[in-house]
Amino acid sequence: CLLTGSSSTYFLQENPIKEKAKAYDSNEPEKPAGHQPNIYMPLKERKADFLEKNQEHRSTTSQSRSKFRDQPSIGKQSQPLAKNDGESQSGFHKSWTLLLVLLISVPLLYVLWSGIPSLLDATLSSRDTQILQVFRARMKKLKNTYQSQDPNLWKRTHVFLEKHLNASHLHLEPAILLFTAGQEAEKALRCLSNEIADAFAFSQNATTIKINGADKAILDSDIVKLEVDNELSSGFREGKKVAVVHRFELLPAGSTLIFYKYCDHENAAFKDVALLLTVLLDEQSLRKSLTLQEVEEKVRDFLWAKFTSSDVPSSYNSMDTDKLSGLWSRISHLVLPVWPEKDLPVEGCT
Repeated sequence: CLLTGSSSTYFLQENPIKEKAKAYDSNEPEKPAGHQPNIYMPLKERKADFLEKNQEHRSTTSQSRSKFRDQPSIGKQSQPLAKNDGESQSGFHKSWTLLLVLLISVPLLYVLWSGIPSLLDATLSSRDTQILQVFRARMKKLKNTYQSQDPNLWKRTHVFLEKHLNASHLHLEPAILLFTAGQEAEKALRCLSNEIADAFAFSQNATTIKINGADKAILDSDIVKLEVDNELSSGFREGKKVAVVHRFELLPAGSTLIFYKYCDHENAAFKDVALLLTVLLDEQSLRKSLTLQEVEEKVRDFLWAKFTSSDVPSSYNSMDTDKLSGLWSRISHLVLPVWPEKDLPVEGCT
């Protein structure tokens, strides 16, 4: 009853008793020893002590609860702050380290990257220079030997072949040259074409593929096509850089279509090589007054008559006008006449 609402009723009933007790105590003389104490006074004191202790317990409990609530919050707040400080300091150091690495590595990479092309260019230019010097020396020697040739032959051959010897130029197609001559210059035609091809190969530490059309004139067209294909493919794969096909006009007509594969402008099987073809005309001699355009037309008409005549059997592998037109556009990049020479050396003419 003391802890509930009924306590108020108790206090109202207690007041008259307390007043009487007080009056009685004031009039009562000093109590002798062993006199029975008033029961109301201890009850009052006990009630007051209980209320005081209860209030202290409540205040203590509330304080402890508040402390209990405050302590985690303080810990939770202090821990993230310390963690955030550590993370910020760690991130700060990482950022500076990354920036320092970039400041050092970027200039270093730039220097290295800019230096590599120059080293490669120096190496390539040195190699190209050496190759060109060897080729020019050999061509100069040939020019002194074949003094009867047209100056255009040396000039155009130089430019055409040197372009393929220069590694800095992108090789999109092989170098195709066609040399022609009359009957009187047959030896000069064979010798000069061989030696120009050897000069081109020698400058690159390579050798020359040599095919003789006269040796294949009587063979079946399909067989000749396969033989020529094998000789050119195997030779170029082995590292040979130039091929000479002597007496192109004596090859079986259908077999010449294999040169689509090796002389095409865009899809040639080998693009960093040179092919030299020779055509010996039926005429005894070529007039030196002929222009290069007239010489080219003369060779074209001669091959037309040779490959599309009525003597050629009509079959799948035979030549026709359309096929010959396609072939001619691929082998007529540069057509040059060869004049007869006196006192030619035997070496290089076999």
